[in-house]
Amino acid sequence: FGSSLQPCSVAHQSTMSFKVCVCGGAGGIGQPLCLLMAMDPRVAELSIQDVAQAMVPAAGVAADLSHLNTACKVKGYAIDTAKPPKEQLEECLKGCHLVLVPAGMPRKPGMTRDDLFNINAGIAKGIAEACAEFCPNAVLALIVNPVNSVVPAIAELYKKWGKDPKKVVGVTTLDCVRASKFVAESAGGNAADIQVPIIGGHAGATIMPVLSQTTPKVDLKQDQVESLDKRIQDAGTEVVEAKNGKGSATLSMAYAGARLGKAVLTGLAGGRATEYAYVQSSVTDLPYFASNVVFGTNGVQEVLDIGELSEYEKGRLEEAKTQLKAEIEKGVEYAASN
Repeated sequence: FGSSLQPCSVAHQSTMSFKVCVCGGAGGIGQPLCLLMAMDPRVAELSIQDVAQAMVPAAGVAADLSHLNTACKVKGYAIDTAKPPKEQLEECLKGCHLVLVPAGMPRKPGMTRDDLFNINAGIAKGIAEACAEFCPNAVLALIVNPVNSVVPAIAELYKKWGKDPKKVVGVTTLDCVRASKFVAESAGGNAADIQVPIIGGHAGATIMPVLSQTTPKVDLKQDQVESLDKRIQDAGTEVVEAKNGKGSATLSMAYAGARLGKAVLTGLAGGRATEYAYVQSSVTDLPYFASNVVFGTNGVQEVLDIGELSEYEKGRLEEAKTQLKAEIEKGVEYAASN
């Protein structure tokens, strides 16, 4: 479904079929993400999970997608929020290879980042508990904000539960997608052919474009670099404002989530795919960091180094790490007390 949805780098893979679940699949990101995953010929079975009070029932989204003339079998699952997800999701999750999680609350007026984290970390924890029980070898791809804190929280909980924390992946692909488009608009070229490394995290100053490593190489003046850096950081706000506060980036996030999902499936199928993602890492002195990740038959196979940085980027890296460190600590503390 479009060459631009291919992961950053793909090597040969065998033909295999997979079961994929989208948790929060009836929401604004979830519905288009489900569509894109159902269109992937490698997805033989798609579970669409959401809460019973979702505006559109998960079963309705599943019924809609079940009419596509593809081989994918689609089924919806609604859970009662008064009961633990683990008690309700065995059939939904059993046998899953990939679980994409755009579930969670959007930030509302008057809500602090701490409020948002406490709510969404709880939602992610419930889903993670069910995954650890019914599909512990699945890649758990989190789109739950704030990603910078939620991913460390869930990865540390996986450690506590005796599961592999490398199965937990933060989806930061949208930053790369946006950067490719913005660089193409600024410097010319086809956005589908431009790859811009985005390292660090997935919020504000932690989103760090490495424009000096853009492929193919793009010559940018320093004022262009700084302008693009700022725009890539603030791109989410552009969409919120354009939607007059009635929504956020849903379609582009689904597109980016599907691109990450395709990379994971390529790796699981025996190929080699790379994509930028926020994972447990040792490429810096922080325990979690977004950089280029190689996906293989077990999910995350290798976390690649960030390479040479310009002087401007070295300064930005320190800025990004300072903010990210505190956000990681929040997630680690959550796991320790839950």
